[in-house]
Amino acid sequence: MHRTRGSRAADVCSQAPFLQRGTTARPVIMALFPAFAGVREVADSGTSRKELDWLSNPSFCVGIITPSSQQPEEVPGLVSEEPPLTRSTLKSDPSDENDTHKKLKHTSRKKKKEKKKKRKHQHHKKTKRRRGQSSSSTSEPDTDAERNWSPRSISKKESEKPKYKRKGDSCLGINPKKQCISWEGAPTEKKHSHKHVERYFTKKNVGLMSVDGVAISSHTQPPSSEPVMFIPVTDSHDVAPVITWLNPLGIYDRSTTQWLQGQGPSEQEPKPADSQQDRENAILKARVEEFNRKVRENPWDTQLWMEFVAFQDEVLRRPGLYSLEDGEPEKQKRSLKLVLEKKLAILERAITSNQSSVDLKLARLKVCAELWEPATLAREWQKLIFLHPNNTGLWQKYLLFCQSQFSTFSVSKIHNLYGKCLSTLSSVKDGSILSHPVLPGTEEDMFALFLQQCHFLRQAGHSEKAVSLFQAMVDFTFFKPDSVKDLPTKGQVEFFEPFWDSGEPRAGEKGARGWRAWMHQQEQGGWVVVSPDEDDNEPEEDDQEIRDKTLPRCQIWLGAERSRDRRHWRPWRPDKAKKQTEEDCEDPERQVLFDDIGQSLIRLCSRELQFQLVGAFLQFLGVPCAFSPPASCRYLVMDENSIFDSGLVDENPLTCLAPPFSGVSCVGHMEQLGCPRGTRGHGREGEEFIRNVFQLLLPLFSGQEKTRLCCSWLQHEAAKVIGCLNTKNKKKLKSQGKNCKKLARNLLKEPENCSSVCLWKQYAHLEWLLGNTEDARKVFDTALSMAGASELKDGELCELGLLYAELEVEVLWDLSGAATSRAVHVLTSLTEATPYRPYTGQVLAVHILKARKAYEHALQGCLDESWGSGPAPSSSSNRLISVVKCFMLFQYLTTGIDGAVRVYQQVFAKLKGSVCPEGSGLEDSGSPGSVAHALEAVTLMHTGLLRFHMKVSIYPLAPLREALSEALKLYPGNQLLWRSYVQIQNKSHSASKTRRFFDAVTRSTKSLEPWLFAIETEKMRKRLVEAVQRAEGGDIHATLPESGLSNRIKALFEHAVRTDGGAQCPLLWRMYLSFLDSSGIVARPLAGKCGGQPKEQAITHVSSHIRNNVFSGPEVVIEDVCFPNGHS
Repeated sequence: MHRTRGSRAADVCSQAPFLQRGTTARPVIMALFPAFAGVREVADSGTSRKELDWLSNPSFCVGIITPSSQQPEEVPGLVSEEPPLTRSTLKSDPSDENDTHKKLKHTSRKKKKEKKKKRKHQHHKKTKRRRGQSSSSTSEPDTDAERNWSPRSISKKESEKPKYKRKGDSCLGINPKKQCISWEGAPTEKKHSHKHVERYFTKKNVGLMSVDGVAISSHTQPPSSEPVMFIPVTDSHDVAPVITWLNPLGIYDRSTTQWLQGQGPSEQEPKPADSQQDRENAILKARVEEFNRKVRENPWDTQLWMEFVAFQDEVLRRPGLYSLEDGEPEKQKRSLKLVLEKKLAILERAITSNQSSVDLKLARLKVCAELWEPATLAREWQKLIFLHPNNTGLWQKYLLFCQSQFSTFSVSKIHNLYGKCLSTLSSVKDGSILSHPVLPGTEEDMFALFLQQCHFLRQAGHSEKAVSLFQAMVDFTFFKPDSVKDLPTKGQVEFFEPFWDSGEPRAGEKGARGWRAWMHQQEQGGWVVVSPDEDDNEPEEDDQEIRDKTLPRCQIWLGAERSRDRRHWRPWRPDKAKKQTEEDCEDPERQVLFDDIGQSLIRLCSRELQFQLVGAFLQFLGVPCAFSPPASCRYLVMDENSIFDSGLVDENPLTCLAPPFSGVSCVGHMEQLGCPRGTRGHGREGEEFIRNVFQLLLPLFSGQEKTRLCCSWLQHEAAKVIGCLNTKNKKKLKSQGKNCKKLARNLLKEPENCSSVCLWKQYAHLEWLLGNTEDARKVFDTALSMAGASELKDGELCELGLLYAELEVEVLWDLSGAATSRAVHVLTSLTEATPYRPYTGQVLAVHILKARKAYEHALQGCLDESWGSGPAPSSSSNRLISVVKCFMLFQYLTTGIDGAVRVYQQVFAKLKGSVCPEGSGLEDSGSPGSVAHALEAVTLMHTGLLRFHMKVSIYPLAPLREALSEALKLYPGNQLLWRSYVQIQNKSHSASKTRRFFDAVTRSTKSLEPWLFAIETEKMRKRLVEAVQRAEGGDIHATLPESGLSNRIKALFEHAVRTDGGAQCPLLWRMYLSFLDSSGIVARPLAGKCGGQPKEQAITHVSSHIRNNVFSGPEVVIEDVCFPNGHS
């Protein structure tokens, strides 16, 4: 069983093939780079190169291994301890293999027994190991490398043999179709986590779009004509590599080359540049430090504090600075609450230094709206109002806040809150509250709050109270007795209460004489009883909507409510002739007591505000006038879609009667969206009410104010004629036209109006609309002859001649000779010093040249006057508008459209520089007499000429589109310009330019008109697509479902309602509800949550959102949503 020493030596030699017989064994050096393994022998011979000296570095040697044959004192020990195993060949004896196997098996069993004994005596084992550490160093190999290379390492402990793990459940060599193996134990399959692949539009990948790209190559080389075998791609921060024998291809960078040479980067080498994110973080931190330094140095700068608060939103949008964790800034979700708390801390620190700043306190409340409970927020608002009762802007925001609280909202509560606001401001204005002074512009703001209250009541369905407020304000302002004028507002209101409760006729009612006359009669002992007319007993004609009983019940109910709304918008009062009492009223809400209006009465001392009150009352009744609501409540009163109605603008682009501001429905006419306006009047009683208002107010004014009221009355009658023309009701048109002409003649017979150019112009235009062209020409000729020679100095006379010429051009544009000759004759006569003479024949060329010179001279004089240092008067601005319009039309008729465009460009370049600095826009056109208003009027004339020219001849669309785009950037709130722009863009099949323009305008302005017209444009495109896809049966047939336009419209609505003006605009919410009702695109998700009918649930969801922003009563929500398609 035991072998001899010679056999064991032979085995050792056989296991060391690197030893040769007859040679002296030496240590073997393992090289780190095998390619340079033979370099050492060459170096010993002295023929090495200097470039390879680095190979002699000892750090590149793994270790020196000494063969076992060179250890004479170690080999015997190994042999005596354990006989080595010989390497068996493939053709070995089977008996030897069995003996060897048995020996190994016996050895393994013996070792297992020894391990059990060692576990029982662990403390002896530890002691034994400590004592044997010194001797084991000489008897065992030193390193793992030596153990691996030594042949005796094969026979070490069996416990150290590797354990293999099974991979998979199959076995090599079996047929998987017929055979299988069942393994014991846990399965080896791992559950692979399927990571969701993120698309390009996710938040993480979209954020990468804002990161600046890194240049790949910073060196530009001229292209080579010879083919290049290798093109290296280098980074902008890397240095071009040097081609050496170690880097022959030049593909290693500097750090790799240093590693191959056994070197490291030097300490003086500059660090690589920071990443793009690090640079952005550094910039943001620098700005934060700058803000902290500025607010520390200037703590009283409120604007700086507001900029610091707004900067927090910018920090939130950028990644990296306030990340919750390090490493993945794009994946971090910023805490909105953390940012809000930071804003709140900044604002509280700012308020500490600026106790009287209302803007900072308002900003604080706006931030707290996201953090506090509604009750807590309401208490803070009340505290702020108590500290600043004289701030009208703060009152308006407080009223809007109370209107947006769904849990505490009620019409009566908000109505009383308006009364408290106006009465408090009146006390401040009168000086009753000594602790707070009157701020500038308080009277104008109080008037705006009064109008806001009236329209709120109308939209909430309380039209009677709104009309009563206007009636009371008319008596309280224009018919105040002289004995109470010196009293404060509260004392005047106390004297006004007996008149209101006396039951006497009020403004708009038959026999109304005013508060002053009633007070004077009471002082003399009584009041004259007015006998009722016989016509008062005539029954009101029934409406057609409630006669059709075949309609669904809900539509019948809605028709009845609309009929009552049209007839019952005036407050109910008991008729003494019929012996009625207050108990006879069927609806108590129609009765208006003095307690409902007493607190809202205010004093208007300004003559301009008094006239605006009359204009607001007439507009409230539906009379067309030039009054526009104040900017503070502009979008609060918009509730109908008449801003999209073109009317006669498309047919007559030069002489359209479109008002400058529309979208406000008159009392009693809250129609469904899409219903054309002006098809129906107020009925007999309503028209009589309007006529009584005019008869009561006209004697109170004189001069231009009285003329404007007469023109408004005549325009109201002409609007009914236009309505008859649209409906093609010839019978009603004849009677209505007769009444209009009778009214015009009666107005012109008055001594103050007989020489009014404005009334003559309205009368002539009315004749033209009725189709009496020859009679209209006679009226025009008469008016021009009466005015005499003006030589372009009278603006009203120029407007009269301009309308005459425009009507001639529009009606006979196809007859080029007669039409243009008559229009040129009118425009030429305006420049002559002789009185006007009717048209007799062709205009001479000499007269045309003289007229052109006169127009050029007058235009230059007007521009020089408006360019002066001081503000231009209203008369000069109106004259400038008239002269420019006449000159543009004159150039168009004589030289063509290019001549008119040149005139406009000259005026535009001159006026824009005077009213608009470089790089700024004109958000508002200003007052009617301002230069900005003149520029807007000239722009409207320019676009009207271009549209008319495109209608009558072939002309490219680009000039008109560019003119409208340039004008809308300056006047984003002009509805007439938006109508023209939408009309021409609707003809284009490419919507990309239109959408980009709308996006640019909405980002640069706070006006709501761009959002409204952008939505209307997309809706028109959607209707066009559906019309193309719709078959004869009425159903929509399409290969692919159309959802892009619907989703885009919904996105526009969502963005619009988040703006300051859109959140409080009833018109926008009505459009949103109507769109959801017609499309039902949010039906599925809401139906799953709420149950029930999907469309009704979607509408209910959005209606609750409306109640959280603006409350406009059932007039807004019910009529547009629940019933148009038969829903209950």
